[in-house]
Amino acid sequence: MTRKLAHDTKVPFRGFRGHLFRIMQKKNTQPISEVLSSYFEHNGLLKTKLAEHRVITAWREMLGESITQYTKNVYFSRDTLYVQLTSAVLRAELLINKEELLKKLNDYAGATVVKDIVLR
Repeated sequence: MTRKLAHDTKVPFRGFRGHLFRIMQKKNTQPISEVLSSYFEHNGLLKTKLAEHRVITAWREMLGESITQYTKNVYFSRDTLYVQLTSAVLRAELLINKEELLKKLNDYAGATVVKDIVLR
């Protein structure tokens, strides 16, 4: 907001406690969601890392507390999800359902991030 003087000169508006306020001109405005989506599309590494983080989160959410209590560590390395378990019986059960688990984790992440799962 500017004040016009008698000779039509624009002066910055002095607001509360004398601070200068300048009006920002809105040129090329976009919703933040569009800006972030565009940024992630152009930054493939960051997009992949976020998808990997979603997979690790999915492990805990999809399998529930009963299985996560036997999970020691979950981490990624070269498109492979490594899961350290404390129960041999659970490890055998998860190995039987490995392909279905792979599909569900990738669906949750929204991308094919996990190529293999290694259960230790």
